[in-house]
Amino acid sequence: MMEHPLDRPVWHMLTGPQAALACGVGQAVRVDPRYGPFAAALDQSDHAQAALAELLAPGEQAWLVEAEEWPAPAGMRTARTAPLLQMVAESPAPVAPDDEAVVLLGAEDADEMAALAIATEPGPWGPLTRCYGNFYGIRRNGKLAAMAGSRMRPTQEFGEVSGVCTWPEFRGQGLAGVLIRRVMADIVAEGRTPFLHSYAGNAKAIGLYESLGFRGRRNMVVTVLERE
Repeated sequence: MMEHPLDRPVWHMLTGPQAALACGVGQAVRVDPRYGPFAAALDQSDHAQAALAELLAPGEQAWLVEAEEWPAPAGMRTARTAPLLQMVAESPAPVAPDDEAVVLLGAEDADEMAALAIATEPGPWGPLTRCYGNFYGIRRNGKLAAMAGSRMRPTQEFGEVSGVCTWPEFRGQGLAGVLIRRVMADIVAEGRTPFLHSYAGNAKAIGLYESLGFRGRRNMVVTVLERE
């Protein structure tokens, strides 16, 4: 049976549509560290695992998003793992006429975006994470209250919604839903189907995603490996 690209999204994005962001060739790849810590190996063979370890300097971490926990190669250790739910929106909710106005975020917003992402931890964030794709925000009294954007494109058929986060004082106001609908509109306009990953235990977030048209596709695992 042919492997579905969403079963190994990092490998397919870095050897496919987003190969320009990849460091490493052949047996293992990692995204340019300025974009974040994602990496993948061709398989679990000794050669591929050694290539994966060689991509990192001592103390560096790699995040692998796979169908199952990824074993640590020689010279690396498993720092942590977390179960994920991968969700796909075959019929995504469109932008609503009464949606609050959003703004396209850019380089001038980088510091505020990083502060929000680091404080709320929607996923790993690096200096250029905002450059994966369009990120949108909602401001309240001049402050960036919430944001969401796009990240992985494993094939020409799929685009990932990512970086969804809101400062605690602005939660419960529907901002995340407004932003996700806007990001999905971009993905659909590109001819892609939106997908995303949620921490499996985040029932509130999963409920929101379901209300926007996402349905669970499969369980995944993020394995954080650290070079010793």
